[in-house]
Formats: sequence, C-alpha cells, structure tokens
Amino acid sequence: MNTIIGRISEKIELDEAYKSQEAEFIAVYGRRRVGKTYLIRSFFQEKKGCYFQTTGLYKGSMSKQLSRFAKELGTTFYGGAPLKPSTDWMSAFDELTRAITQIGPKEKIILFFDELPWMATRKSGILSAIEYFWNRHWGNDARIKLIVCGSSASWIIKKIIKNRGGLHNRVTRKIKLLPFDLHDTFLFLKYIGYLCNYQQACKLYMVMGGIPFYLKNIKKRYSIEQNVDSLFFQPNGMFFDEFDEVFSSLFENSDQFKEIVTVIASHKDGVSRSVIDEETKLTGGGGSLTKRLENLEYAGFISSFVPFGHKKLGVFYRISDEFCYFYLKWVQPIKNQLKQGNIKRYWKNIVKTPEYFGWQGYVFENICYKHILQIKKALDIDESSLASPWRYIPRKGSDDFGAQIDLLFDRLDGAITLGEIKYTELPFKIDKQYAQQLNKKAEIFKKVTRTEKQIFISMISASGLAETMYSEELINKTAVLEDLFKKSE
Repeated sequence: MNTIIGRISEKIELDEAYKSQEAEFIAVYGRRRVGKTYLIRSFFQEKKGCYFQTTGLYKGSMSKQLSRFAKELGTTFYGGAPLKPSTDWMSAFDELTRAITQIGPKEKIILFFDELPWMATRKSGILSAIEYFWNRHWGNDARIKLIVCGSSASWIIKKIIKNRGGLHNRVTRKIKLLPFDLHDTFLFLKYIGYLCNYQQACKLYMVMGGIPFYLKNIKKRYSIEQNVDSLFFQPNGMFFDEFDEVFSSLFENSDQFKEIVTVIASHKDGVSRSVIDEETKLTGGGGSLTKRLENLEYAGFISSFVPFGHKKLGVFYRISDEFCYFYLKWVQPIKNQLKQGNIKRYWKNIVKTPEYFGWQGYVFENICYKHILQIKKALDIDESSLASPWRYIPRKGSDDFGAQIDLLFDRLDGAITLGEIKYTELPFKIDKQYAQQLNKKAEIFKKVTRTEKQIFISMISASGLAETMYSEELINKTAVLEDLFKKSE
C-alpha cells in the first residue's frame, strides 16, 4: 500500500468526493514533481470501485495521445484486450461512456485524466469533448468522480476552473497541491529512512524545498553535502538539468520565463514589475509580462506581495521556490565548468564560505514566509494579523537613514511586531552594536509610517538567542526552528 505523507486536508476533500451521492468534477493542480499523481493514485486505488487513469504524453501528437487512451481503456475495462484507437476525442469518450455502462449501478467510478494540458494538443478538441460528455452523460451519473490534473497550473485554472464556456461552474472541487511544509518534510525523510534532526532537515529544505520527488532521491548512506554534490553538481546527476526540463515542460518560450525568474532571483528583497520589465526587455511569444508573472506564480516559482505602507509602489515579486533559487545561485553560474569536469566536490567546499552563510540567511527568510502560522503561534500573535516585509530607502541627497524589517506583523490589538530573522548554527547573540541597530530600525519605522501603534521587537532565530542584557531588554518573544516544524492547525 502506498503511504501518503501529510496531505490531511486534501485527503478529507477526496474522501468527501468519493462518498458523495453526486457526480464530482475535481481539478487538481500544483508545481511539477509535487506529488499530484501519487496522491490521486494512492488514495483511490485503495478504494472500492472502478479506477481508470490515462496520462498525457509530453509533446505527444494527438494520435499518440489517443493510442495511449485506447490502451488504458482496454486494460481497465476489457481485461487488457487491445482496442483500435479512436480518431478524435468525441469518439474516444464515446467508447469510455459505453465501457462505463458495464459497471454495476452502485459501484464508484474514478476517471483520472492526468496531465490533461499535454493531452490538449493544438486543435485536438478535447476540451469541447469533455464539456459535452460531462454535461450530457458523466455529470448526471452519481457514480462518476472525474479528476483532471496538470502541472501547468495556469492552464488548469484558466481552461477548467475559470472556463467561460460549457464547463463554466462545473468544477465541484479544486485542490491546489503545495510542496510539503517543514513538518511533513521531516515525516517524509523519516519515512524514506533518512534519519536527521531539524537543522539537517532544514538544510535539505533550503536546497530542494518540500518537493517529494526531489527528497526521495536522497541517498541514505550519504551526508547532506554528499547528496547535494552528487545530485546537482555532477553532469550525470539527477537534478543537473532539472531546472531547464521543468520550465520546458510547463511553458512555451520557456527561455523567457527563465529570464524573468533569473531577474527576480537577483533581487533578494523583492522587485517591482517595472524593474522586471526594464531588466528583461522581453519580446516574442508568451504573452504580456503580467501574464507571464501570473503563470509563474500559479506554478509556485514566485510569490507576490505588497510591502507594508507602500501600496502606491504596487506589487513586488520574489522567488518562492527553493530549488529554483538554489539552481540559479549555485549551479547555473558554473554549469559549463561542471560539464567539462573542471570542478570536483564543489558543495563540500562551498559550505565553508561566507557566501554560503549569506545564502542560508536569505533562504531561511523565504522559509519563514511559508510558515507564518507557526511563527504567529510561537510569538503569540493573532492569526488574523497581517504579515509582510518592510523597507525604507531614503531619497538621494537625504540625510535620513534607511531601514529594513524582515517580517512585520500588523496586529489587531493596537500593536505592531517587528520581526528579525536570523539563521545561525549557534544561539544568536545580541550585542550592544546590534541592539543599537534594532532600536534605530524601530525609530525609523515609527517616523516613516507615522504609526501610533505600540511597537514590539521579536526574533525568529533558528538556534534561539543567547541571553544578554540586550536580549532581555529589547526582545519581546522568540520563535526557534523547532517552532517552524510544528504542524499548522
């Protein structure tokens, strides 16, 4: 039996759909390699009923897609008997509908169309065929649970969930499958037999994010550094070309999407749309920059935010995918040298450098943004409080000092918490100089924002705080790495 780690809310949603006394149309989407197929297959193959799965072929022609569909149809409904492929999707779904009539009146029927965007080749008519058969046949059969899935999240959202034609408002449930959080990543590592502590699991998360496919390729007999070196920095390593393959499989004109991500990754504190436009100068296919940014955000590679008190500046973007940032930061710049075999044991040597510790600090900030609920609970902040970064850059020629707040909580109890994020191997020590910096930040924040709210300073420090006279005086509360590994409720 395939074990499903985490995915509690998703399993509840799928179980409700399975037990429902009505036909269900479920749209599932999420980043490539996040485990969509595994979740659906593992969940429903353990249930009683008829399970039919067909999977789109990447860059496969319509005839090849239909041939694969016919083979799966024969396997599921006719004991493996070979069937002649249909010439179009209307005929193919006619065959499927006839096969369904053979199933008992009380038996559940799961129809899983995996990687539907790949099946929707140009002029294939598959969407029109789904519209017709759902509205005419499948949607009226309470036994049927139709699940469509795709790594191209933007395609699923626009063509299925927000369809303006015959499928408008037909989706009964939608599931956005996110990468594992730290809690489920730790459970997954334990499940595959890779024993480590929270700090070691966090280091893996910094490289791979919570992507199950990446994590399951870890070799149990290797240390973290050895795994990273063999997977990323060897020309035959599993993830040496993964970045390019992921983007090629999701986007036409993928080079332009990679260019946007590269520009965003070069701005650690986030970057505005206007700057992205200026630094990319994109032309050709792929749609407007707004559309491309939207597609990248749907796919989970970037996230948008509005800095506190800066609504007039508009939306900013930052990299949210740990794997992408790791690749762009460390692999891409030396890829040609790696191909030529000029560099050996690269990562083992990098982990001793100041640049490595700077990268850790930045990625840990990103991880904290993904674990806001856990941080709020640790800092005793109401869940409804708004969280965002904040930055002030004085105008040229001004005598003002600039300031940056890693994570700010605008609370409903008349207070604002200014959060400092630190990733260190040992407890972070607040000395006199750092205490002066914190006080200056708070002073600048109050002056610039003109807030009348009460100001508190908290720390999100991976290894906690070393007790000093300054920490006791300045810091309201502290969240540590262990807090981030707790399951959000």
